[in-house]
Amino acid sequence: QEQLVESGGGSVQPGGSLRLSCAASGSTFSGYTMGWYRQPLGKQRELVATISSGGRTNYADFAKGRFTISRDNAKNTVDLEMKSLKPEDTAVYYCNAFAAFTTYWGQGTQVTVSS
Repeated sequence: QEQLVESGGGSVQPGGSLRLSCAASGSTFSGYTMGWYRQPLGKQRELVATISSGGRTNYADFAKGRFTISRDNAKNTVDLEMKSLKPEDTAVYYCNAFAAFTTYWGQGTQVTVSS
């Protein structure tokens, strides 16, 4: 059974950094586009960043210059390095794996940015 499990969330002060990691299991995800999405409380889920099977990255405007997505196909992992965090980055962050007709989601990890 395919599964995505996020880790690395937590609380951090404004200006701080966090690294989220997503471990995929149950299938080979090297052919999937992997991504991170987030959902602030009371708001819709939004794209943060994606990385294709070939390593091409795409970032939301708010993530450009602050967040970096990476993947390790051998380990079936995708990471999100977040720097210069702001209170508005507070959200539940979800890992996503997407291929034609198939999408998987992780259970989410909370990121809270507060002083």
